[in-house]
Amino acid sequence: MGGLEKKKYERGSATNYITRNKARKKLQLSLADFRRLCILKGIYPHEPKHKKKVNKGSTAARTFYLLKDIKFLLHEPIVNKFREYKVFVRKLRKAYGKSEWNTVERLKDNKPSYKLDHIIKERYPTFIDALRDLDDALSMCFLFATFPRTGKCHVQIIQLCRRLTVEFLNYIIASRSLRKVFLSIKGIYYQAEVLGQPITWIAPYAFAHDHPTDVDYRVMATFTEFYTTLLGFVNFRLYQSLNLQYPPKIEGQAEAEWKPEEGQAYAMDSESYMEKLSALSASLARVVAPNPEDEVQVDEFPVDGESAEQEVVRKKEQEAVEKQKKLFEGLRFFLNREVPREPIAFIIRCFGGKVSWDKSVCISATYDVRDPTITHQIVDRPSLEKQVIGRYYLQPQWVFDSVNAKMCLPVADYFPSVLLPPHLSPFVSEKDGDYIPPEKLKLLALQRGENPEESGEEEEDDSGGGDDDDDDQGSEGEEHSEKEDDGKLKKLEEQRSQGKKLPVKVSAGTVRQEDKQRAAQEEQSEEKRLAIMMMKKREKYLYQKIMFGKKRKVREATRLAEKRKAHDAATKSEKKTKKVRRE
Repeated sequence: MGGLEKKKYERGSATNYITRNKARKKLQLSLADFRRLCILKGIYPHEPKHKKKVNKGSTAARTFYLLKDIKFLLHEPIVNKFREYKVFVRKLRKAYGKSEWNTVERLKDNKPSYKLDHIIKERYPTFIDALRDLDDALSMCFLFATFPRTGKCHVQIIQLCRRLTVEFLNYIIASRSLRKVFLSIKGIYYQAEVLGQPITWIAPYAFAHDHPTDVDYRVMATFTEFYTTLLGFVNFRLYQSLNLQYPPKIEGQAEAEWKPEEGQAYAMDSESYMEKLSALSASLARVVAPNPEDEVQVDEFPVDGESAEQEVVRKKEQEAVEKQKKLFEGLRFFLNREVPREPIAFIIRCFGGKVSWDKSVCISATYDVRDPTITHQIVDRPSLEKQVIGRYYLQPQWVFDSVNAKMCLPVADYFPSVLLPPHLSPFVSEKDGDYIPPEKLKLLALQRGENPEESGEEEEDDSGGGDDDDDDQGSEGEEHSEKEDDGKLKKLEEQRSQGKKLPVKVSAGTVRQEDKQRAAQEEQSEEKRLAIMMMKKREKYLYQKIMFGKKRKVREATRLAEKRKAHDAATKSEKKTKKVRRE
């Protein structure tokens, strides 16, 4: 039969992909500009299913992109800006070489710039899409905000990240959206619920940075450039949703009051207002003052397909969230100098509490340590020389644990120089069969309104007092039964040796009631066994895998429980030995 000859690698998957070098040549960009463009547009390499076919028979390692993505980049206006910037750098270098300073100034004034607004609108068609993708943006901006002003990245980017993150923190305080906090070795994990979307980010601790050499800061800076634009859009919309002024302004302060008084200069005039905002102690100004008469209670309608039980559960959850929002309402905190100010002030303000600190630590302290209305003082030192009666002195972990427990925890475990309880992660939710540590069980009991300490003490007393008695009684009973058995065996042996007939008696049987529950369980287990027998080979294999996973989970839980039991026994014996030595 006639027809065109089919050539290899000219159809199918081989034509859907393009190598990175070919893509660069098509776009006429350097590798750095191509990488930057791909990050901004959200285009990433793809691993083909049949790599050898796509690579035209070669097995060499190559990076592949989808051809349709590269064609999509051809019409991007930023590509022209990259080319213009290349020409600008070349002209500037030439002017510097010829010492033409007027030309240098003129070129710098006309430096090509570009905006990423159209890319943000393109990648996030709706505001909810932007909120869903905010986790990485916040984490990166919080990281860059803590960078020192070195040559690793531009000072303007660091300042911009700091401004945007402070604006976002102020919004979270104003909306009381914070739900969970966790102190990890990497930093502090926060989770907030913004317009129904959970947003989780990590903020690093305020330590000095030692920049690693194996990190490409140019790639990170490109991501940050995109994320700062995104966060600026999001902050603007969020502030509008709460009727807050943007850029944010402190409530009840005119522009003349932004600057510090004479002799009390804390920062430069250009930075003093930003420092006051970042103190997180003042409320934000609103566009229109709220009128309590205008507030109308919104009617609630049942959700489609929701049963009465589900509605009750949803209402309970809403009530719990509303109660959590007012966790620290009416409480006044004072932070000592050694306590990390920003995270604790942020958390306390998110839940309605009032907070202050020493004036020498930071600007915008609202009250002094001598204020008699202070209810809680957060300290992180073993002892204090002077203590005020009627004020709780607590370690910082109490604030974090109370937020996660959704209630103000008992203060006795958090006094200064007291060994703190373990800081449990609120992001871990145990399922049926999982190991639950005793501290979590104690916390759950507190949330239910029970007093776990009393029950725990009673159990300890019962176990401690009754162990010896039980052991003695058990050993006596065992000895007695062993002696009886030995006596009966000896009598039987003597009768056999003398040739006497053994006394065999037939006694009337006792009527036993049938245990219906046990019979039903046996019947159920038998049905299950028969159902497994009737399974197909493939289904049986899958079922065995599921059961193996469940058994492994149970084994792991029992192993952890035994480990914890051994640890508790060891600590108990240590306490006993110490007590004996003291006596």
